[in-house]
Amino acid sequence: MYKIFAVASALFLGATGTAAAEGQALRPDQLQFRALYKELVETNTTASSGSCTLAAERMAAHLRAAGLPASDIHAFAAPDRPKEGGLVAIYPGRDPKAKAVLMLAHLDVVEAKREDWTRDPFTLVEENGYFYGRGVIDDKAMASIFVDTLVRFKKEGYRPSRTLKLALTCGEEGGSPFNGADYLAKNRRDLIDAAFALNEGGYGLLDASGKPAFLAVQVGEKLAQNYVLEATNPGGHSSRPMPDNAIYRLANALVRVEGHRFPVVFNDTTRDFFGRMVHVAPPEQASAIVALLKDPADNAARALVERNPDYNSVLHTTCVATTLEAGHASNALPQRARGNVNCRIFPGTSVEDVRQTLEQVIADPQVKVTMGEIRAAASPAPPLDLNVLGPAEKLASEMFPGVPQARMMLAGATDGAFLTPVGIPTYGVSGLFADPDGSGVHGLNERMRTKVLYDGRDYLYRLMKIYGDTPG
Repeated sequence: MYKIFAVASALFLGATGTAAAEGQALRPDQLQFRALYKELVETNTTASSGSCTLAAERMAAHLRAAGLPASDIHAFAAPDRPKEGGLVAIYPGRDPKAKAVLMLAHLDVVEAKREDWTRDPFTLVEENGYFYGRGVIDDKAMASIFVDTLVRFKKEGYRPSRTLKLALTCGEEGGSPFNGADYLAKNRRDLIDAAFALNEGGYGLLDASGKPAFLAVQVGEKLAQNYVLEATNPGGHSSRPMPDNAIYRLANALVRVEGHRFPVVFNDTTRDFFGRMVHVAPPEQASAIVALLKDPADNAARALVERNPDYNSVLHTTCVATTLEAGHASNALPQRARGNVNCRIFPGTSVEDVRQTLEQVIADPQVKVTMGEIRAAASPAPPLDLNVLGPAEKLASEMFPGVPQARMMLAGATDGAFLTPVGIPTYGVSGLFADPDGSGVHGLNERMRTKVLYDGRDYLYRLMKIYGDTPG
């Protein structure tokens, strides 16, 4: 998961509204869901030693057991990546002309070392009101909920007006060149065709007391792209310093990158976001936001707004040095110096545009700027479609009364970057809330509050039924 729990400080209001009461006895359907969730969390899907294919097979078994015909469950895997497979499930609607709604979730998880964790990361542990384990949030919560939603629909005999689809994929977290969402978009576009898709990316934040502080829907994301800056030199003995030194060249180039500020840009999502932030930001910063919305070239206003790193991350393209590698011996002049610059590119700007900008900023032909692996093409932000956002926000207001809502663009990246460009606008909608510290996502002791999970499950179940009954 490349996303971050952005805008936390911006929206941390301590609003009222709680999830299900602690200690409440689980319903039979919740117990069944818990077993499914446990099975998925305990299926290792890391790139190094796990198998998304096995996880997909286990989820397919739940769908078949509920009564989905095998003809509506489609397993897929690249021949050279047999452990990185996934599945697409089809839940047919009554109206064959209505466009489907797609549920998208990834099965793979970030690496987790047992020796670093308090508990076994691949054993679901329920303790003190939390579930612990790698992937309990990212992204096996949504994957389990989506599978469970189709299971519940089938058991109820629910027949939606429009077809509902589910895609469980691998490769979102990196560690492999294969990405299931990318594969489906390029090779099985017909299988996942939909009016829009729901995905991870939209999350809420809890305050220190466990009450929801805000809930955000993700509408668009930046594009993550690495650039390699490299200076080379014949080198020589360190006792004979030369005026041309690869390390110094690279250092000067990185200083210039540090000093460059990409222009402020607004799209519909970020303009909506900052329009809401005016009402919750400190007075001085609120005034600066108003000024910047009026004139993106107002440098004084920009400086005030950028003091908030969450605001800064979605105002414009950002580039930051992340790794360095230089020299080959302590007593030799460096023959090579290489640095990685990680950029998060605002929608509407291409990776090549940014590469050329870096070259211009560095202004040294001896420093080559090349692109690392290109994860995805630049993706336009999906529209602020009220047919998608309206039901999600209305239901959130009902289930989480009094909780502020926002529409946000991610500074990180999700698999939505592969679907939106091929005509399936993808939105981050979850109804799930994280603790103020991010709940250990990508880090140690990842956790999810039990009441949050069960409430998020009911939220997505109800939301998918609303979408299913809406004419497409």
